[in-house]
Amino acid sequence: MENENLEVATFAGGCFWCTEAVFNTIEGVELVVSGFTGGQIKNPAYREIISGRTGHAEAVQVFFNPNKASFVTLLEVFFATHNPTTLNQQGYDIGTQYRSEIFYSNKIQQQQTLEFIELLESQNVFEDTIVTKVSKLDVFYNAEEEHQDFYNNNKEYRYCQLVIQPKLDKIKQYYSNLLKT
Repeated sequence: MENENLEVATFAGGCFWCTEAVFNTIEGVELVVSGFTGGQIKNPAYREIISGRTGHAEAVQVFFNPNKASFVTLLEVFFATHNPTTLNQQGYDIGTQYRSEIFYSNKIQQQQTLEFIELLESQNVFEDTIVTKVSKLDVFYNAEEEHQDFYNNNKEYRYCQLVIQPKLDKIKQYYSNLLKT
């Protein structure tokens, strides 16, 4: 990464393959790393995470240039590309590992997240109540290499075509001004 002034945001919004693919399209995002956070055991493996017994969420760390993409912009993209009103579920992915949660790195991220959720709720953006948890980031574990940049490396997979591509289409349709050129 060229810019040493990058900030980090950590989002859990269901399958990390989806979340990673979405944030990789946003201008100002330099790197997205898939991994796990919010659980009880150290150095979990994917096979342990998908059991739902470790307490971890599939998550991504988004390394971004705040001069090109603000944390609030990333929040907007996050809430627009998953369902923050379903507890422990995104589509067919069910379990605590697929929960909606934002792991803040500092008080500013915490405050901006809480204010953004309050704004969404006050404007009734979603039909149901937002259940996205807001938690302090403890430790983030990178997922195995085969999970990194999954969409770009596996576009032919049905999951990529049926689940990830519609999210990318939505970003192109509603947030074209935020996309990398």
